[in-house]
Amino acid sequence: MDRRAFLGAAAGSAFSPDPPAPDDLTALSVREAVLLLQRRRVPALDLTQACLRRIEKLNPVLNAFITVTAEQALEQARQLDAELRRGRPRGPLHGIPVALKDLIDTAGVRTTAASALLADRVPAEDAEVVRRLKAAGAVLLGKLNMDEFAYNFTSETSHFGPVKNPWKLDRMPGGSSGGSAVAVAARLCFAALGSDTGGSIRLPAALCGIVGLKPTYGLVSTRGVLPLAWSMDHVGPMCRTAADAAVVLDAIAGYDPQDLSSIQAPRFDHSAALGQSVRGFRVGVARAGFFDRIDPEIGAIVGSAIREIGKLVREVRDVTLPEIPPMPVIRAEALAYHQPRLAESASRYHPHTLHEIREGEKVSLVAYAVALRHMLRLRREIARVFEHVDVIATPACPLPPFALGSVRTPDLIYLRNAMPFNVYGIPAASIPCGFTREGLPVGLQLAGPRFGEGRLLALAHTFQQVTGWHKRAPTLL
Repeated sequence: MDRRAFLGAAAGSAFSPDPPAPDDLTALSVREAVLLLQRRRVPALDLTQACLRRIEKLNPVLNAFITVTAEQALEQARQLDAELRRGRPRGPLHGIPVALKDLIDTAGVRTTAASALLADRVPAEDAEVVRRLKAAGAVLLGKLNMDEFAYNFTSETSHFGPVKNPWKLDRMPGGSSGGSAVAVAARLCFAALGSDTGGSIRLPAALCGIVGLKPTYGLVSTRGVLPLAWSMDHVGPMCRTAADAAVVLDAIAGYDPQDLSSIQAPRFDHSAALGQSVRGFRVGVARAGFFDRIDPEIGAIVGSAIREIGKLVREVRDVTLPEIPPMPVIRAEALAYHQPRLAESASRYHPHTLHEIREGEKVSLVAYAVALRHMLRLRREIARVFEHVDVIATPACPLPPFALGSVRTPDLIYLRNAMPFNVYGIPAASIPCGFTREGLPVGLQLAGPRFGEGRLLALAHTFQQVTGWHKRAPTLL
């Protein structure tokens, strides 16, 4: 990206924030921070130091980071400032501090998947998404806490201890990308990457009051990302605004010929996506299955958000999505990945993770083959829904977060509304749409057709321009 294109991408819309006081730097959005960087009003070093100060203060309470790479981040920021002074911006994230879920490989920095089994593992190479972030100019602050091997939805099964929800410290933040969601919500970083196999980006995004996007299957490379289930794994951005998620997606999306799941697709352009009008959009509300057993307060908040969206678009109508049969793909593929380690290292897994992995032993080869065939069929069938609507809306999660340590058995209703979109392989995002009387965030899920990230992000961005839910921040120390 040349200087002129970068400046245009940085501006993106007609805003011109005044430079905030140093203590407020972490409250900037990615786009605001990029604009200030380009105008030489705030250096990358100041942004990085502001995040590191906040990490030092709050991470002992929140436990969002497993590894903080402070010295490396400061050196990166100094180098990026020098490059900018020479008129050589790298890309749309030049100077922006970000962090990574700790199953994404980073050369020379340990990548643990929150497991005792890999507590000292240091990869030799960066994952493809890390390479792309560096090429875009991001400053990497460190690695974020998560459920061990991404095989839970509460962020409690980490070898490094549970992650705390910044809105209520006694509540779970959702998982498995809980550290990523908490770090963004608590302003420990400007953006983060998470992974999503059955809702692991969108659930914690909903419960922590941020934007979390699961892209189209294959749009973002998963090479160098420790897998849960290859056929359903996705990597995506977690940010405070839909516009920021679009900028990060722009940096990490693209074909990777060395990744078996990567798909050649039209280039995602965040400026084009955010610049489109949603006035002619048709929004389909999927009620059957998605509103069952929903907390009444959450149902009312989501309903209000859908009515607000109805004022922005051409039409809102009910739709029915293809029914998903039992889908044992995750169990079978997780077992396939972990089985070589079980004989010698079973005792080093968290008991919950080990139990879930061994559940895969109950899946027959026939059941797995049939499930894969069903999934391929459903990825074709979902396309027909978008012949009648442009975006689908549902609640992101039907229930509020429970107290840490209180779950009795894994209640997969927390992932019920998110997981179908992993099966369909289409993009889906959770965006903040309100708060309960207890002050807990509620998420609205928006989904688009295959490679329709621009469509759903345009609607999410327009919604955020007329509402203020994404501007609220948790009150911490």
